[in-house]
Amino acid sequence: MVTFDIKDLSVQFGHIRALKKVSLAIHANEILSIIGPSNSGKTTFLRMLNRLNELHVKYRMEGAIRIGEDGLFRVDVELLRKRVGMVFALPLPLPFSVFDNVAYGVRMHGEKKKKSLDERVQKALQEAYLWEEVKDRLGESAFKLSGGQQQRLCIARTLAVEPEVILFDEPCSGLDPISTAKVEDAMLKLKSRYTIVLVTNNVKQAARVGDRTAFFLGGELIELDATEKMFTAPGDQRTDDYIRGKFG
Repeated sequence: MVTFDIKDLSVQFGHIRALKKVSLAIHANEILSIIGPSNSGKTTFLRMLNRLNELHVKYRMEGAIRIGEDGLFRVDVELLRKRVGMVFALPLPLPFSVFDNVAYGVRMHGEKKKKSLDERVQKALQEAYLWEEVKDRLGESAFKLSGGQQQRLCIARTLAVEPEVILFDEPCSGLDPISTAKVEDAMLKLKSRYTIVLVTNNVKQAARVGDRTAFFLGGELIELDATEKMFTAPGDQRTDDYIRGKFG
């Protein structure tokens, strides 16, 4: 089953062409890792999937994207961002308690019943591998959590609104190895229920968690394949060079 179907996607910001005729399908319940050097277009591609690029005044695009049976650009933006959640490189907790951070999106979508909120918050924190660490601290400020805990809190906040897709934009870039492992464990568990797209500068992370991996370079999709094959027998020399650290 295909979650996203992307055809001939090109994106420009003013005179800068960020993506050049990218075509690929993203499958349901997979982790698609996206790798590539800086300015390769990988984050621009990720942000296309929930239409964040439209916030840029000089943004232009060509091509087509479907999410399920729906044209991406025919879906109401607020509804789309409920269906497609995003976790950014730096954790961005809200200036509220741990509980209210996770409940924020649920309340915004109309849920007010305390029992339902309690259940949604607990479930999301459990799925983000954070519940045992914060279950006695739900009333504390989210800013009292460690950086790794704040990132998992942001994952829980995304999960609480029950999206179909989770986009991760370098979610472990500022985390220590223990926190990184917990985020990766959460991803591997979550893919049974969600489609996950992960942009990462850490090729070892892509190898650890990705079912398939896409390599971007200069705004082009150079190669897309099963992760094991990509990392053992890539089909393009540029992919092999990047994975081996010869540039990037």
